Amino acid sequence: MGLLVEGKWQDKWYDTEKSGGRFVRPETQFRSRVTADGSSGFKAEAGRYHLYVSYACPWAHRALIMRALKGLEDVISVSVVHWEMDDEGWRFDPSVPGATPDHLYGFARLHQIYTKAKPDYTGRVTVPVLWDRKTETIVNNESAEIMRMLNSAFDEVPGVRHPERDYYPAALRKEIDRLNERIYEAINNGVYKAGFATTQAAYEEAFERLFDALDEIDARLAGQRYLAGSRLTEADWRLFTTLIRFDAVYVGHFKCNRRRIADYANLSGYLRELYQEPGIRETVHFDHIKKHYYVSHRNINPTGIVPKGPDLDLDAPHGREPLEAVD
Repeated sequence: MGLLVEGKWQDKWYDTEKSGGRFVRPETQFRSRVTADGSSGFKAEAGRYHLYVSYACPWAHRALIMRALKGLEDVISVSVVHWEMDDEGWRFDPSVPGATPDHLYGFARLHQIYTKAKPDYTGRVTVPVLWDRKTETIVNNESAEIMRMLNSAFDEVPGVRHPERDYYPAALRKEIDRLNERIYEAINNGVYKAGFATTQAAYEEAFERLFDALDEIDARLAGQRYLAGSRLTEADWRLFTTLIRFDAVYVGHFKCNRRRIADYANLSGYLRELYQEPGIRETVHFDHIKKHYYVSHRNINPTGIVPKGPDLDLDAPHGREPLEAVD
């Protein structure tokens, strides 16, 4: 792990000494947007944009899911990094099953993409990255904003298979935004706040907030099919990328062990239903997920031993059919 500082690689990308042992996630820096009409400077076009992702990373997983749901595979190409984040960050190694070369430039390291876009870049080198082939720069490296672009900006572009699908419908936006904020702070980032805490107090604070939120969501799902009601939305997929990693990684590695998702009456079936949605299982690579966390985070797991379990039956019936769902 690390970050670039004035062109030099640093082996530490977060510091809890100044935050009372609490993990604080830095802001992403590339925040431009692709728009349908090109008014942003980046027009939605087939073949123009490229995604750099990791199958291990929940933030990159969001972008892959939206690409699959909208049917953008023939419109936006992808390069996948090796599952390990070593002392120079993400690397490309096509000899690893599931990983690919850098399809655009043949670079060995993801940080070379960042410095190609901005030679004096200083900051973390993260996935996902939405790259513009035309101007040869990074459009955006904030997963939430990339999801929104993929959801709607390309709907008029030839080759999109599901332009009719909208995961951020106008009528539900206020509720989706509220859910996203709650889920991000307590759950998506909450597992990291627990796992990367360096004081007992900071860990317990994050732990309690995490399970309070999971309990709240489980109760919510007792009476409705999805987070915002009867319709699948962006909020469900943002939660999914944490839930799918929870029992395999976060319970043990990040010490989030009060309950597994499998122990929740409603979250467990909800997770299986989302996993069973067409196109989703193909975005889930547990070999990359488990190896990344247990091998890359040597400050947490010095031996680098990867646990063999748990056994997860995500294809079991989800039992959510009695609750109303709409297309």
